[in-house]
Amino acid sequence: MTLSAPRSSRFHRQRSARTRGFTLLEIMVVLAILGLLVAVLVRNVGGDLERGSQQAAGLFVKSTMALPLTTYKIDMGSYPTTAQGLDALINAPQSGNGRWKGPYFESTNGQLPLDPWQQPYQYRFPGTKNPRLYDLYSKGPDLTADTDDDVGNWQ
Repeated sequence: MTLSAPRSSRFHRQRSARTRGFTLLEIMVVLAILGLLVAVLVRNVGGDLERGSQQAAGLFVKSTMALPLTTYKIDMGSYPTTAQGLDALINAPQSGNGRWKGPYFESTNGQLPLDPWQQPYQYRFPGTKNPRLYDLYSKGPDLTADTDDDVGNWQ
């Protein structure tokens, strides 16, 4: 019986040495791997968010505003001028001659929504990209008009 006691204490010492925990090096390796994973995820999600913003702006300029602008043209005989802008869809222009039957675009605060980058949408009539129609576009993520990242109804 005395032989089993030393085995038990030796087993106890071996077990406690194995379950002491992780070394500092092991913890640093795990943290480095987690940091890399987070960086990759953030980069991918950021790209997805940017693509989503561009798609939302494209949907607004190509689809959402097409009906209000066409209805305005039917009532008024022409699209709003560049000077009148998209505000003519919400407020009657000075030169409406009683033909304005708007508002053509319903908004909660009496203003048009901003693009995904919190900038007003840009409007030109006649358009430079669409000479027979209008140009309606967002300046895009660089917030500068007439650059390659613009999101317009001509694309």
